Amino acid sequence: MKNLLFLLIFVCGVSFASTSPTPVVNNNDPKVGDVLKITTPKHVAFNHIEFPKLNFIVKRGGLPNYKSVYGELVIVKKVTNEDGSIHVLLERKDGKKFFGFLKQVSANYTESIEAGEIVRVEK
Repeated sequence: MKNLLFLLIFVCGVSFASTSPTPVVNNNDPKVGDVLKITTPKHVAFNHIEFPKLNFIVKRGGLPNYKSVYGELVIVKKVTNEDGSIHVLLERKDGKKFFGFLKQVSANYTESIEAGEIVRVEK
């Protein structure tokens, strides 16, 4: 009787162990080194990429528009997961600075992809 009880417990333990959830890896998640392209936003300004405001660009000696970043290829330098959303640190692929003074910008990856501000570039 004891052997039957131990066998039943063993079988239940093995069946529950095999049904444990496995971590889901999403192929759309960004990785360091991924190449993205900045596209034209639907609104006047970028909402999910943290570019400086136009008056700050003018004070630093740049032109007061975002047209210089449209179509730029950027590289993901750092990926962080904050408050359930993915944030990335972006740097221009050609090594130049954004607006002549900003080396890196941060962006909310999930919201900027959904809004169409950035798109993935296939390798």
